[in-house]
Amino acid sequence: MAILTEEQARALLKKALSYSKAEQCEINLNGGDSSNIRYARNSVSTSGGISRNSLVVSSAFGKKVGTATINEFDDASLEKVVRRSEELAQLAPENPEFMPFLGPQTYGPPSKTFVPETAALDPKKRADMVQASLQVAKDANLTAAGFLENSTGYSAMMNSKGLFAYNTSTDVNFSVTLRTADGKGSGYATKAYNDVSKMDTLAFSKIAAKKATGSATAKALEPGKYTVILEPAAGIVLLEQLYGSLDARSADEGRSFLSKPGGKTRLGEQLVDPRVNIYSDPFNPELPTSVWNGDGQPQNRVSWIEKGVVKNMSYSRYWAEKKGVKPLPGADAIIMEGGTQSLEELIKGTEKGILVTRLWYIRPVDPQTLLYTGLTRDGTFYIENGQIKFPVKNFRFNESPVIMLNNLEVLGKSERTVSGESGQNALIPPMKIRDFTFSSLSDAV
Repeated sequence: MAILTEEQARALLKKALSYSKAEQCEINLNGGDSSNIRYARNSVSTSGGISRNSLVVSSAFGKKVGTATINEFDDASLEKVVRRSEELAQLAPENPEFMPFLGPQTYGPPSKTFVPETAALDPKKRADMVQASLQVAKDANLTAAGFLENSTGYSAMMNSKGLFAYNTSTDVNFSVTLRTADGKGSGYATKAYNDVSKMDTLAFSKIAAKKATGSATAKALEPGKYTVILEPAAGIVLLEQLYGSLDARSADEGRSFLSKPGGKTRLGEQLVDPRVNIYSDPFNPELPTSVWNGDGQPQNRVSWIEKGVVKNMSYSRYWAEKKGVKPLPGADAIIMEGGTQSLEELIKGTEKGILVTRLWYIRPVDPQTLLYTGLTRDGTFYIENGQIKFPVKNFRFNESPVIMLNNLEVLGKSERTVSGESGQNALIPPMKIRDFTFSSLSDAV
């Protein structure tokens, strides 16, 4: 099924809503087309496409809510799914935290989440992009495994109180791992954009290839505290643990690193280095997101951490009402302001340190301090006198993003990256951090 236009989505939602007999009814409609190529051992293993559409009906009687989903949009199916949601609502227990559906909302102008050139990406272009990556591997006598996917999607919602919202988006995602023939060296690169013209699989594969060939003769260093340079693909997996935890309810209830004794929180307090500024902005040209969130609330620019101070925490509508404040939805994507130096300049300015390409297998150790553990991999290098001297064996680390951002030395230029753990996009800088804790060695490559 093709991507529905705003007019088509509105008409379909209006028809489905007309069948409702509930006190309140809200319907979410979303769908899209995606295509991909997966490759391994220097050859394509799979290529395919997926088309998806779903319509989710939520019917409410008082505080009793029932939800039903369907992917057939003929009149009989639409009426059936609405009836089913109403039946389930009558059987459901009351939800003490139920909030009435929103009325009409005012949104800003559409964000540039949809790029026609990305939507028009065809099998030939995808194959050419993958071929460029494979050629890098073959020329360097490396073994490549990677994944390229592009998608076009839409989402819309309408309810019985007059709310209507609609958005379209495009994405292209690429990741590649290159290994030496003996399996001792590994390199990695990952990128994601709305605009396919920014996706240079050749250049990103060359970066991964250089890391793979350069890491094959890794030496063991003693675990301990080191100055590190975290590339964005490494830094994001720790940073997302911080900005993904800026939730008011968990802080108020004493379950968060932002909690204080007596039910107080760290809102308004200095949390990290004053150079740290983290915000969200659906209209950022490098990282555009929807101007409305899943329950229809408007999304606007929000400063979360400003000059190291916690400026805002997200509030669900229920918790905001309970606390007598304005609701504030969590961000779809985060931006962290950076400095002016490139990654190469950060390396040149480092007397002794370790360059980290990637952190993975992230697991919590202490939620109250945001202490996490994980491993380095896919290219870890020792820096001395501003130059990469030799590759080092991988480490297990134990570190908190709060401590990390208090040990900040230098921020590089921000760039768009994607988390290898959650798949979330962010605009963050490479970071030079002192006293980063490596607890033990790892045999990971």
